[in-house]
Amino acid sequence: MTTEIRAVVFDLDGLMFNTEMIFNQTGTELLRRRGIMDVQPVIDRMMGRRAHEAFTEMITFCKLDETVADLQKESNEIFHQLLFEQIEPMPGLFELLDRIDSLSLPKAVATSSGRSYLQEVLGHFDLLDRFPVTFTSEDVTHGKPHPEIYLTASKHLGHEPPKVLVLEDSSNGTKAAAAAGAHIVSVPHQFSAGQDFSQARYIATSLIDPYILGLLDAAEQAST
Repeated sequence: MTTEIRAVVFDLDGLMFNTEMIFNQTGTELLRRRGIMDVQPVIDRMMGRRAHEAFTEMITFCKLDETVADLQKESNEIFHQLLFEQIEPMPGLFELLDRIDSLSLPKAVATSSGRSYLQEVLGHFDLLDRFPVTFTSEDVTHGKPHPEIYLTASKHLGHEPPKVLVLEDSSNGTKAAAAAGAHIVSVPHQFSAGQDFSQARYIATSLIDPYILGLLDAAEQAST
C-alpha cells in the first residue's frame, strides 16, 4: 500500500448499520401503497441523498402529485415502526473501529440523514463518544453526490482529501467522495450492489476487507 491514510470518514446508513434494509422495506411499502411494484429503480435514485432530495426524486420519477412533506411524514411513520426491531451493525464494524482507534486515527461520520436521527442511532449502540466529529444533512448546503460534505469533513479533520479514507455503500456517496478527492472505498450491500461504483478506488466485500485493513497497516507503519 502506498497511500498514506491519516483519517477515516464513515457514511452511516447501509455502511455502519443495516438501515438501508429498513429504508428499502419502508420505500417498498410507500410505493406499494401507490400501486408501484417495480421499486428498485426508484430506491436506487433515492439512496444516499438527503431526505427532501430523495423524495423529490420519487415524486419526479413516479409522477406523483403529493408533496415531499406528505411522503416524508408517511415514510417516517413506517420507518420508525421497524427501526429498533431490526437495526444491526454491519459485519466488522466494531472490529474496524477498534483497529482505527488503536492507531489514534481521527474519524468522523458524514451522513445524508439528519442530526437527531444520527444521534438516535449512534446512541443506541453507545457510539456517540467514539464519534465526536459528525456531519449531517443539516451541516451542508449541497447533498451527496455533491462533494461538500466530504470536503468539509476533511478540512475539519485537518487532512487533505487524498489522505482521508472514506467508506461508502451507495453510488451517490461514492461519487461525492470521489469528487472531493478522497480515497474512496465502496462497500456495497444487497440493496446497492447493482449501482455504479466505477469511481471507487476499491470495492470491498465488508468493513474488514483485506484492502481496508491493509490501508490501516500501512498507516501504522508510516507512523513508526
